Parts: sequence; structure tokens; C-alpha cells
Amino acid sequence: MPGKLGRPTKERLAILRNQASQLLWYGRIQTTMARAKELQPYVEKLITKAVNTYEDVVEIEVVAKDKKGKEIKTSSYKDGPKKLAARRAIMAKTYDLQEIKEFGEKKSDYKKRVGRVQHPLMEKLFNEIAPKYAERKEELGQGGGYTRIYLLGERRGDGAEQAIIELI
Repeated sequence: MPGKLGRPTKERLAILRNQASQLLWYGRIQTTMARAKELQPYVEKLITKAVNTYEDVVEIEVVAKDKKGKEIKTSSYKDGPKKLAARRAIMAKTYDLQEIKEFGEKKSDYKKRVGRVQHPLMEKLFNEIAPKYAERKEELGQGGGYTRIYLLGERRGDGAEQAIIELI
């Protein structure tokens, strides 16, 4: 049963989903070598989806009426069909992490910092991570290879091989 982490399917997928979310959010996590090796292709596929679709944005014009009945035209941006499909597919394979209120931060400051962002992990993936790797893909002609695994040695107690997996 190699490559299955010794768990039933639901548990194994929950572990991968949780660790993928944590890795995308924090940039690096410490885990066992077996889990890191399982996690690497899982996260690489998610990032590849984001890199291939992050530019698919549609500009729409919204006509609204003010208090006096005068029409005001404003433009806003929404996800295009490819980006929306990719966003939903990635959301199905990760957990929705929320911004954490910093120590000593006032509630009003927290709300101002967070704004109206409903899915902070998706925003980080599409607005920070994907453009960075798309630029690297253009410069080096290299798609993939977004993660790196470092060996740390054996864990005290059970002797499991420890590793750090991080975004490059």
C-alpha cells in the first residue's frame, strides 16, 4: 500500500487538502517525508491551474441610478469562465482559510485590512502566487517545479523521516 499514507481515502484526501491549504497560505510547512511526497504533485497541479487562468478577467459595465434618478455608468471586473472554473476546482481541493486577527489589532483595523474578501486563500493564490510563477514561466520557459522538499532527519519517538516542503 505505498503512496497511500496508510489511511482510508477520505482521511488521506482530508490530510492532503489541509496540508495544501496550509502550504499555499504560509509558503512552507513541516511534515513527514511520505506526506510531503504525496503533497507535492497535488499542490503543483493546483498552482498550474491558477497560473494558466489567472489573467482571464472580464470587464463589465454596470449602470446604476443615484437618488435623483440620474444614470451612472461604472465598470467592474469579474472572473472569466476559465478562471471561474479553475477557482471552483481549486476551492474543491483546498479548505477556505480566513485571515487571522493580529495580536492587539482593533476590530475596525482588522475589517479595514481584510475588506470584503470572501476567500482570502483564493485571492492570495490568484493575485500573488500565480503571477509570480507565470512571470518565472515566461523568463525561464519553465512550467512546474513550484515546490521544494528538504529532509530534516528522523523524528524523536517514532523515527518518522521529517521534511519541510516549501514554495520556491
